[in-house]
Amino acid sequence: MKTSTKVISIISVVLVLALGIFCYFRFWFPYAEGTDSGELNYFSYQGVVFKTYEGKLIQTGLKSRAATQAGVASNEFVFSVDDKAVADSLMHCTGKQVELHYQRYFAPLPWRGQSVFVVDSIWSVGK
Repeated sequence: MKTSTKVISIISVVLVLALGIFCYFRFWFPYAEGTDSGELNYFSYQGVVFKTYEGKLIQTGLKSRAATQAGVASNEFVFSVDDKAVADSLMHCTGKQVELHYQRYFAPLPWRGQSVFVVDSIWSVGK
């Protein structure tokens, strides 16, 4: 085997490994997890090619808008769900106070949902 062929082979292997590591950390490695609570505003099953479960919590408290706008806006937590059992439970919770556990990823995957926040369990449901 020629030296130039070995160098090209080594560079190719290194590039494939680097791409694999990048994709793992970008799409599959949850770099944060936590809980969030609020009133479940909506929850739906949507999509054209990839059907995913998407929802939005309205959190208690207020945050200020940009300096150019007057007034205050509600805090919203937009999330996706990839577990059908959790999604089925959330379908019946619209308008209720819920506490959700989530994992946060660097980027969404089309079949996992539109949000970087992926809810994996429901911790509590109130009125």
